[in-house]
Amino acid sequence: MAREKPEAAAEAEATPELSYREQLEFLNPIAQPLASRKLTRKLLKCIRKATKHKQIRRGVKEVQKFINKGEKGITVLAGDTLPIDVYCHIPVMCEDRSLPYAYVPSKTDLGTAAGSKRPTCVIMIKPHEEYQETYEECLEEVSALPLPL
Repeated sequence: MAREKPEAAAEAEATPELSYREQLEFLNPIAQPLASRKLTRKLLKCIRKATKHKQIRRGVKEVQKFINKGEKGITVLAGDTLPIDVYCHIPVMCEDRSLPYAYVPSKTDLGTAAGSKRPTCVIMIKPHEEYQETYEECLEEVSALPLPL
């Protein structure tokens, strides 16, 4: 058991992180509006801050439940999730309730930002006083993204 952990850590270090451009190759056809590289970094930073204050909803079931309950926040979806059927209804729910949403290229990065070792395909960031400035910046930029037709 003790030998497996260092080997796994070595494998993780040996696996190079994909750049933003390389991640774009794995996107779903429905991944619109896609966050820019700069906005992706801001959203992941906001998710990290929200995780510290336990102000995120993670996973399709949980996010869907709280959207239905009328909770407000920014919904961030992973653009490389397959099959699409898993979460293709979430953007429609967000549009019906006038909630801002955006896609980021990687579910692995989304899970890591949320403090999890598992990839995550949907996260909702709830507003909080501690990171209000970062949240407002993200909200403004995500709201400005053009919605798909």
